[in-house]
Amino acid sequence: MATPRATPKQLQFKLVLLGESAVGKSSLVLRFVKDQFDDYRESTIGAAFLTQTVKLDEQTQVKFEIWDTAGQERYKSLAPMYYRNANCAVVVYDITQPQSLEKAKSWIRELQRQADPNIVIALAGNKADLATTRRAVPREEAERYAEEEKLLFLETSAKDSTNVSELFALIARKLPLESAANAQKRGGGGAAAGGGAAGGAAGVDLRRGQQGAAQGGGQDACQC
Repeated sequence: MATPRATPKQLQFKLVLLGESAVGKSSLVLRFVKDQFDDYRESTIGAAFLTQTVKLDEQTQVKFEIWDTAGQERYKSLAPMYYRNANCAVVVYDITQPQSLEKAKSWIRELQRQADPNIVIALAGNKADLATTRRAVPREEAERYAEEEKLLFLETSAKDSTNVSELFALIARKLPLESAANAQKRGGGGAAAGGGAAGGAAGVDLRRGQQGAAQGGGQDACQC
């Protein structure tokens, strides 16, 4: 008689994306969730909410509850609402724009000061498809910074999908899977501590083609 196959554990973790406007945060998420890329995307207003699951092995799946935040300065005050209790964060910069790395560093300092002390932070240098023609941030510079700050690091391209799945898989493997599984057994509903959606924050799934519900003035073109 065949042995019944064990049901895979699905562990939930809250992930927030941060970074300057137009570095391609929403494009990274769209590539990760739907394996799509749009050359021209409107900037996120406030934040948008998406989910996607990463299968680590036959017994373990990680479900990311993703908050894709707006990069414009006028929305900066909303950010703590989304990174509060986040289990992990992806801070994105554009390898063709040096100032976007400086902005990413300021976000990382803020996370280190105010987010959960156990948060897993990944630094992503996006637009790697432009590396041979428009690179302005040396990979070695960002990699050295990531090592100093004990961050995960990859260069990615939402346009050609380079390292996008790998980035989220890298984060998933770094998360406290065992403690989350133990919490699930104790009746935690499958979510890691703090892994629920941001308290009271409204958002929508971009897979339905709608904007995040937190509103602000005007929309800027997103050079994703």
